[in-house]
Amino acid sequence: MALADGREVHAAAAMAATQGSMPYGAIPANGRGAQDVTRARGRGAQSAAPANGRGARGGTPQGRGHHGAAPGSGRGAHGAAPQGRGARGVTTTQGRGAHRLAPADGRGAQGVAMARGRGARSVAPAGGRGAQGGTTVGGREARVAASRGRGPDGGRTAHAPSAPSRRYPVSVELASLTPAVIRQGGDLRISGRVTNTSGRRVGAARIGVRIGASGAIDTRGGLATVARRTPLTRADGPEVADRTARLAPLPTGAERGFRLTVPVPDLELDGAGAYALTVDVVRADGAGAGTVLGLTRTHLSAYPDATRLEPLRTTVLWPVLDTPRMEALTLRTQDTVLPVFRDDQLTAAFGPGGRLRRLVEMGKGQPVTWVLDPDLIVQARAMVAGYRVARTPGDTDPQRATEGKGGEAAAGWLAALRAAVRGREVIALPYADPDLASLARGGGVPLAGLLRRASRTGRSVVDRALGVHARAGVGWPAGGELDDGIARYAKGLGLDTVLASGAGVASAGELVSEGATDDGAVSLEGGTTALRYDAAIASQLFASHPAAGASGAPARLRLRQRLLAETLTAARELPYARRELVMVPPRRMPLAVARVLLTVVAEGRKAGWLEPAGFAAALRKPSAGRLRGFDGYPLARHASELPPARLAAVVRDRLRMRALAKVLSDARATAASVRAALARSVATAWRADPAGASSYQRGVSRYLTASIASVRLVPKSTVVVTGGSATIPVTVDNGLQQDLTGVELRVLSSRPERLTARDRAMPVQASRAVSRTVRIRVEAYANGPVRLTAQLYTTTDGRPWGAPMTFTADVRSVPSGAVIFVLGGTALIVLAVAFRLRRTRSR
Repeated sequence: MALADGREVHAAAAMAATQGSMPYGAIPANGRGAQDVTRARGRGAQSAAPANGRGARGGTPQGRGHHGAAPGSGRGAHGAAPQGRGARGVTTTQGRGAHRLAPADGRGAQGVAMARGRGARSVAPAGGRGAQGGTTVGGREARVAASRGRGPDGGRTAHAPSAPSRRYPVSVELASLTPAVIRQGGDLRISGRVTNTSGRRVGAARIGVRIGASGAIDTRGGLATVARRTPLTRADGPEVADRTARLAPLPTGAERGFRLTVPVPDLELDGAGAYALTVDVVRADGAGAGTVLGLTRTHLSAYPDATRLEPLRTTVLWPVLDTPRMEALTLRTQDTVLPVFRDDQLTAAFGPGGRLRRLVEMGKGQPVTWVLDPDLIVQARAMVAGYRVARTPGDTDPQRATEGKGGEAAAGWLAALRAAVRGREVIALPYADPDLASLARGGGVPLAGLLRRASRTGRSVVDRALGVHARAGVGWPAGGELDDGIARYAKGLGLDTVLASGAGVASAGELVSEGATDDGAVSLEGGTTALRYDAAIASQLFASHPAAGASGAPARLRLRQRLLAETLTAARELPYARRELVMVPPRRMPLAVARVLLTVVAEGRKAGWLEPAGFAAALRKPSAGRLRGFDGYPLARHASELPPARLAAVVRDRLRMRALAKVLSDARATAASVRAALARSVATAWRADPAGASSYQRGVSRYLTASIASVRLVPKSTVVVTGGSATIPVTVDNGLQQDLTGVELRVLSSRPERLTARDRAMPVQASRAVSRTVRIRVEAYANGPVRLTAQLYTTTDGRPWGAPMTFTADVRSVPSGAVIFVLGGTALIVLAVAFRLRRTRSR
């Protein structure tokens, strides 16, 4: 059956306009087809049957229109009018298709007939049977598509939407899609490649494009649904007619590129919004329908020039962070103290083309808020001044460390960063970006003082090094997780503001359910302000790891289109409300993700649904709120927390560091180095490298153990004491790189009646890396062996230092007078005791 305008009826009922049986899901050989539709003369209807409509939302008089407007002659609008070119929810009489319309004279209860439309999407005929596997009519052979059939190449037929998911024989990847946002007219240009991944040859086919049958996706959950769909279903919509590319036969493993150009009007987009875009490979089976050999999906964002949505005030964080590299170990020379790094990977990262250098270059001049770790600035400055690289990570001997080569690269990076952040908002995270969630739950309370002190120092380092006034007091829990315990711990560190996932914090006047889009500042009990960021966007950014170059183009394109769709759909949720959007990328942001993020912000800003805003602006006027809790806390994130045993080891190391500082002549440099290393031991960055975290913490512990053990008493076995008075030499070995002070030597006798030390405590001072002999004066009273115990003590608090050293003093040739004196003294003591006892009894 032919249409009045010469087009064939695709997927029409066997009996023309009102009494045909309806094909369900089969792909027409040439055309826009229909699913559950009876076509007569219009161009398309979704879930509707206008008398003669063209597809609009709530139509306007003959108008294409836009959201909320009623133009005189447009193609679709929200807001009904009787004679527009299609409407949603109204009856049209002379339109070109309709979306979800009630027909003027329809009899179908679930979807209705189109009297004069050129096709319909997801519409049941007024008098048709609506069976799966319908017949294509109108000048082409009829083909009954089996509802569960497969093609000879193993692909799924398009008419099996409910069939179980199965890998298609042809993989489809998109490399480019231009423009990124559909504005007004023009062409949509798509390029990509197809690969035969099956074990047999694939015959000739065509590559086509489909727009989702439901039109613009109204919810962000709908975006995820599109991304999860695997087989072709009726929800993917009909193929855009006459806009396909031919695909020659593909041998096994063969790959071939393709290009498609589709005029935007042919896509029949019905206004601003995100649409499901499907690119599929279909082999025509000669009967009007085809077999799907492969497909891929993405999202297509449209924002016509006439659209007027209230833009989202968008805050984009730009983290420049990395894993800690500097050890607690240092190498002292006569002129300076050189830090030791566990490896030299920062040299490449700071250098031209390195990740950290490129992040700085890409962020310069962009509307972003810089997020910096003071420890990274400290490490860069240390490299400029001179540093060493350990032979192996955690090595405790600084003499074996080699000279670092990254001073020039670090200097260039610091200069680039200084220029990039000039006049921009800068956030200085707590020193080394501590893992707040692990510390709050794993027993990190004893470390709060250490971290608070380090953070105060860190901010001043950032300000001096970069010439800025950085914002401090901002915490960033891993994954944006925030509960009462984390909030209290952050407050104890002096962090008044915490970045939190919008999925975990709710405001009292929340506009959108689940809070994923209704970002902004929320004031919590206890004085903490939670700045909520978009959880859905963060999950996309965190989960994406696109490669650089051509190999990563498909992943970068998917991420770009998904983020554009997410932000546009967020703006459409409440089109006239003034709202916030906070976008938070991963801490160690890959360059490809950074590039996509900047592109999305630029495209959304140019179109008009995004408006850059600063961090300070996002914190203004926080609303009262509460914590939802994390019932769905991912197990993987919980498993990546720093274990309590490791935190306990860090606490012990802190106590040992305090003890070490008591015996050093210049404790400031060493204590600062160890404190910084302890802060790095609990960095959030270690979540991505648990083996590295364990290695780093063990390295700090070994360093402290080696430092404490390097101040020791040199063992001896026996000394000979001749005469009644003598001196016993005791050697103290100072293996530290600085002078030893603050310790004293005490010697105790096991037989004081035979031998005793005249000097109760002798102060010990020794230059760095030398041994010092201390002479203890003793008095001998009787011949024979005596066990002596030598022990070092700290002079400030009298605590033992290191292990005691026990040796034997062999007393010889004591004069008899001395022996008689000793015996006489002993007798006098016995007589005195006896006399006292006698007097006691007499009383």
